[in-house]
This record gives sequence, C-alpha cells and structure tokens, in this order.
Amino acid sequence: MNILLTHGYFIEEDAKEQAIMRPYVPLGILYISAYLEQFGYNNRVFDSTFSSFDKLCSALLHDQPQVVGIYTNLMTKLNVLRIIRFIRQSPALSHTKIVLGGPEVRNHIVNFLEQGADYLVLGEGEQTMLEIVQYEAGTGMPNRSAIDGIAYTDEHGGVMQNRERAKQKNLDELPMPNRQQVDLQLYFDAWKGKHGTNTISVSTMRGCPYSCKWCSRAVYGQSYRRRSPQAVADEIAWIQAHYTVDSIWFVDDVFTVSHKWLSDFTDEVTRRGIVMPYECITRADRMNEEVILQLKASGCYRVWIGAESGSQKVIDLMDRRVEVQQVRDMIRLARHHGLQAGTFIMVGYPGETKEDIFETVHHLKTSDPDLFTITVTYPIKGTPLYAEVEERFVTSLPWETSTDRDIDFQRTYTRRYYDYAIEMINNEMYYHKALKKPLANLFKLPMFKLRSILAQRRMSLEEGRKKGNEAIRQ
Repeated sequence: MNILLTHGYFIEEDAKEQAIMRPYVPLGILYISAYLEQFGYNNRVFDSTFSSFDKLCSALLHDQPQVVGIYTNLMTKLNVLRIIRFIRQSPALSHTKIVLGGPEVRNHIVNFLEQGADYLVLGEGEQTMLEIVQYEAGTGMPNRSAIDGIAYTDEHGGVMQNRERAKQKNLDELPMPNRQQVDLQLYFDAWKGKHGTNTISVSTMRGCPYSCKWCSRAVYGQSYRRRSPQAVADEIAWIQAHYTVDSIWFVDDVFTVSHKWLSDFTDEVTRRGIVMPYECITRADRMNEEVILQLKASGCYRVWIGAESGSQKVIDLMDRRVEVQQVRDMIRLARHHGLQAGTFIMVGYPGETKEDIFETVHHLKTSDPDLFTITVTYPIKGTPLYAEVEERFVTSLPWETSTDRDIDFQRTYTRRYYDYAIEMINNEMYYHKALKKPLANLFKLPMFKLRSILAQRRMSLEEGRKKGNEAIRQ
C-alpha cells in the first residue's frame, strides 16, 4: 500500500507568514504517520511548508499513491482544493483515493465531497485513517459503512456520514509523532534566522473543556484528555537525544487546566533532569502564584494568557467565563516572577463599541504584557459565533475560492474601522512601552503618538460615514 500524507501549506506563497516566520511542524499528520507505521503501513510525509505546489505535484506523479491523506484547515483549504483538482485531472492518479481530515472538513462535508474528496475524516484521525487504509487494501472492514468517523459519497451519489468515532481515551497508547519524516532543521533554521532561537512543537492534551463562542471544536470536541506527565517527559527526553533545539512550544489550548497534572509534570522533569525551556497557552482562571512557580520550575519562560478583550462586557458576550481583572493580575504576577507574558486580543466582536475598544487599550497598558497579538473577529462555521451572525453576512462569497476568514458581517462599525482600531492599539502600546526608556526613544515617542492620533481620527471618520449611510438608507 502506497500512502502519502501532506498538508498543503506553502510558506513561499504567503508574504504575511514569511514576515512572521513562525512555521510549525504538522503534528497531526506526523501522529497519523506513526500510527500507520505501528500497524505495518509504511507511508511518506510530504511536508509542503518549505516546498512548493509544483514539487508536491511532482511527488504525487512519482509516487502514484493509492491513498493521499491531506490535513485541512482554514489556512490550507484553498491549496487543498488545488491539490484535489490536480489529482482528479491527472490520469496517472486516477486510482488515488483522497482522504481529508482536520478542523475544516466537518462543517463543509458536501462541498469537499463535491470537489472530489473520497473520504472525510470527522474527529481524531489515527484509527479512522488506519481503517480506511485497511479497507482500501482489502484487509479491513467489509464495507465503508462500518468505519466510524467518516463521510463519503455512496455508489448512487448520496452523501453518507457514519456514526461518530469514540474519542481516544488513553492518549499514552498513541505513538510519538513521526518527526523523522520531516526535515526539522528547516524549521529550526527559519526560527533561528528570524527570532534568534528555535522551537519544536509538542502536544500533551486533546480537546478543551471551555465554551468560547468563536472557537472551533470540530476535531476534538468539548473534551479534556491528557497524556501522562511520564509520557510527555519521555518525549522531551527523546527530543533532547535526537535534536539540538532551544525550546518547546506546547500546542495545548489550556496548559494549566489541571493543577495536579502540572505538579506531577514539574516533579517528573526536574527529577529526571530534563527541564527544557518552553512556552504555553492558558487561562487566567487556571493560574495562581503556585501555578506560576511550577511553570517556572518546569522550564516555562513565556506564558500566553488569553483575554481577547479588555472589556468585561465583550468577554461575557464571548462566553469566555473569566474576569478581566484576573487576567490583568495574572499577567502582572507572571512577569513579577520572571516569566514573559503574552496575550491575545480581538476587535470587532458583535456588540463591541468604541468604549470597549478603548477599555482594551486601558487593559493592555494596565497589565503590560511583553507580547500581544490582535485580530479582527471572523466567524468559523460550526461555532456559536457563526450561527449568531450568519444572517448578518455582508457578502455571499463562492465557497471554493474563499475561506471563513473572508467573511464579514454587519458590526457596530465598518471593517475598515477595525483596521484603524488595530493601528491605534498597536501605536498606543508602542508609545506606552517607549515611555519606559524616554531618552532612548526620544524620536519614536512623538511618531507613535501621532500615528495613534491619526488612527483615532480615521476611526471617527469611518464612524461618521457609517452613520451617514444609515441615515440615507432610512
């Protein structure tokens, strides 16, 4: 059985990602690769990150795989459709079965099947992919209807969706991701060249028990399952033995969700002498001083604490279930104990006003994180936010040439208003940071303040235009 796994992300085609240069190895397909190998199915991972669409096409024609598995998310969707079209238009690949998995497929089943996919994997992919391969090899289930967790088109053209696959209960039973299938040095060099240090991704958990309205739970559901601290420590030891890398990026949604797990993990890595620098994401309500000290003792040097807004009203609209003051306190406390603190901000959430945006500025200045990121809210299909704003979409975009990131909806202000708001927030924070060293930033200070003032002026003009257009329509 000839199997090729890929993900369709080409950094050379994305100028923004090149500027950021924080590429992460595709852990999902590396887990599937390792799982297939565990059951005797050799496979090839074509890591497209530092390659190109043309080289991927050449690899497909060279290998002529019986099964192609493609990880699909918002960022890769359009390239995945390009790959499907290439396979379907290539006579040499007429026998190739296309399997799509990842967070994008569950809520677009009909669309992906109509575009030419043979199977969609809904949920976790290891066992499902194995059973698809076994079925196609003639050694597994007698028919596709017996494979849990898939959607496909039957012989009569009907769309079939089998029952959900039970979630993997014991994550320790999964093999470590098959990192030998990719050239990690390319990632290390890219990070080192841009940021001075490099990193390697590790997953310790699946799912998230929280209910934020904008967050997709299409793969793991609203669950919480965790690898044992011993298993994670084993992986860290393996990484240290095989690679020269500066730090770990834990990809988990809420790293400190279990204080007992964190305590056991801290004990394990310190006892074994394998403490390694890492950064992680968490929530303020799952932090306290003891947690911060354990993070530091176990190697954490940077913790990302989700906020999304500095307005409690907006946080409540998101169903974040966290107090903004607690977020501020935990950012400051983490920094007090020598950790770097980062946070995430959204603007343009339904119901957000100008006052809420300026409350976010106050929040950032008060908490003073080392790093923060800002995005304009967009609705992902399948989330409560999407359902909430679907009737207020501004445009109807062709599915095959757009993604959910392109969706705009009727908000408090225009889309351009939020671009100016981001410019204002960034420059207010640049000014705030520069004030700590006024002499060193003597010329930058007035520039930052002027840019903020201009952005605020443009926000006001956009607000006036919107009110004027609404008055005309009435």
